[in-house]
Amino acid sequence: MKKYDFLVVGSGLFGAVCAQKLKQAGKQVLVIDKRSHIGGNVYTEKIEGIHVHQYGAHIFHTNNKEVWEYVNRFVEFNRFTNSPVANYKGELYSLPFNMYTFNQMWGVVTPEEAAQKIEEQRKEITGEPSNLEEQAISLVGRDIYEKLIKGYTEKQWGRDCKELPAFIIKRLPVRLTFDNNYFNALYQGIPVRGYTKLVAAMLNGIEVRLDTDYLENKEELDGLAEQVIYTGPIDAYFDYQLGYLEYRSVRFETELLEQANFQGNAAVNYTDRETPWTRIIEHKWFEFGKDDNGNEIPKTIISKEYSSEWKFGDEPYYPVNDEKNTALYQSYKELADKEGKVLFGGRLAEYKYYDMDKVIESALELCSEIL
Repeated sequence: MKKYDFLVVGSGLFGAVCAQKLKQAGKQVLVIDKRSHIGGNVYTEKIEGIHVHQYGAHIFHTNNKEVWEYVNRFVEFNRFTNSPVANYKGELYSLPFNMYTFNQMWGVVTPEEAAQKIEEQRKEITGEPSNLEEQAISLVGRDIYEKLIKGYTEKQWGRDCKELPAFIIKRLPVRLTFDNNYFNALYQGIPVRGYTKLVAAMLNGIEVRLDTDYLENKEELDGLAEQVIYTGPIDAYFDYQLGYLEYRSVRFETELLEQANFQGNAAVNYTDRETPWTRIIEHKWFEFGKDDNGNEIPKTIISKEYSSEWKFGDEPYYPVNDEKNTALYQSYKELADKEGKVLFGGRLAEYKYYDMDKVIESALELCSEIL
């Protein structure tokens, strides 16, 4: 007799939701994670009263009422609204592109003036855009491209915009209103007291083993359960036999500062090419500068984000969904579909960029299929 009905590999959002739903249905579940903490990349750690997003900023947003109600069963969410700021060589611009941005850029005051300015500049590109630079200019014009897109994108991808395919920027949101709410989502916020609290609540009453590498102990761990839900990198599962899937990675430099306010906003993007980091996150503003008891926090913690080319051993963040990698993933998926007792799900196992609400939606769908 197997000891568990399900072994869930990975305690990020996909794994945690699956484990919770399976346990709720009366299944015996074991969750393992090779890291020393739960939560995957949404892990937050409390330092000096501040819940620090250790793997980059995570802002929950969704239009899916079912998903919103699901996460709110476990924790309370605050009403954080993402309104990032762009810093271009000391000039500050409101994001996403809206009437504040256009006023700061050109001094225009009415939506009509802003639309006219963009229209004038878009005419520079005639015919089908052949690269990201031409695509961006054809959507928003040269000024916005040069100051707010070019440098940031080149740092993110480590390549010149002329070398990047046009499809990366299919559209750019242009709002002819004074609305700087970045996500156009009905529901938005951050879990009060951090994401780790959310994941811990989902995994309440479920056996979790940390510092446990599934692929190094696969045979022994597979022997414990009838079925496996695997959320790790799909190419690693198959020992990279068809080659490595490529990612962009991110490196963080986090500092505790003896001051109450560093930049006055949770996220500031640095859009010039010369500044080596892509953005600075000031974690306390995700919870309005207050600790768990509602007191002002006298210190602050910032994280500078540096985008980097992924190499084996680095943390994989953003899949490079170009033709070559997409074809390689499809080949791995064909192998995965033949694995009888293993189900693959989540960002790494499906090699796709997933917003948090979509990860949860996908995990809920999987559970409804297997239960």
